[in-house]
Amino acid sequence: MATYLPLLLLMGFAALVTGGMYTATMLLGPKAPNPVKGEPFECGNPSEGARNTKPAVKFYMTALLFVVFDIEAIMIYPWAVEFRSLGWVGFASMASFIILLAVVLTYVWKKGALEWEK
Repeated sequence: MATYLPLLLLMGFAALVTGGMYTATMLLGPKAPNPVKGEPFECGNPSEGARNTKPAVKFYMTALLFVVFDIEAIMIYPWAVEFRSLGWVGFASMASFIILLAVVLTYVWKKGALEWEK
C-alpha cells in the first residue's frame, strides 16, 4: 500500500484541482448565456453561411492519405537506422511494405483522389 501512496496522492490532488476549477467556473462565470458566444469565430469578421456546413469529402480523403503515408514514414525510419543489422530478411520485408504502398498510391491515383479539382 505504501508504494501506491504517491499515486493516490497525485490522483487526489488532480481531483481536487479539477473540482475546484469547475466550482470556481460555476460561481464566478456569467449566469446568462450570450448568443454571440454560440456563433462560430471567423477572425473577427461577421459569420458567412450556415453554421452546420460539413467539409468536402475531398478533405477527408486527403487527411486519410496523409495519415497512411505518415505511418509509412514512421515505419521506414527505424528500418533505415537498423538497415545493416537486419540483413536480407529486413530488406525483403521493407521492400514488400514499400511495394504495397506503391500499389495503394497507384490505386488512389487512378481513382482520382489526388485531384483536388475535377
